Amino acid sequence: MPHTGTAPLDPARPGTAGLHGEITHFYARQMQALDDGRTDDWARTFTEDGVFLLHGGHDRAEGRPALAASSAKARAALAEQGVTHRHWLGMLTVDPRPDGSVVARCYALVVATRLGGTPALHRSTVCEDVLVRDGDAWLVRHRQVSRDDLA
Repeated sequence: MPHTGTAPLDPARPGTAGLHGEITHFYARQMQALDDGRTDDWARTFTEDGVFLLHGGHDRAEGRPALAASSAKARAALAEQGVTHRHWLGMLTVDPRPDGSVVARCYALVVATRLGGTPALHRSTVCEDVLVRDGDAWLVRHRQVSRDDLA
């Protein structure tokens, strides 16, 4: 999903600062679920038909069962290697759309720590999401993660 070029979030506009806070909180909960190995909880932060594209679409998961399975497989591989990943998101922009969805874009750093080792930057990426409301919660309808080291 290429950057949409939508108008930037204006914190002076009523309600937008609160929206930014909601989305920031959503990402904190989502990434903690992933990093804690709660892969089913993480998958439930996507819509039923949510899409996750990684590496320009080379890796794709669609739907909660596939999302949960994919993240559980990655988590198991890390555990076998004795590695813990922590995702750190920053430089978040939040652009509301007329249909009520939100385009969120951020930088995502993955820090890897081998058991007994020193934390090291594993990956630098850009994450672009389309988020939709589900009652009081937000869900990811579409996620595109682009690695900085791949063209």
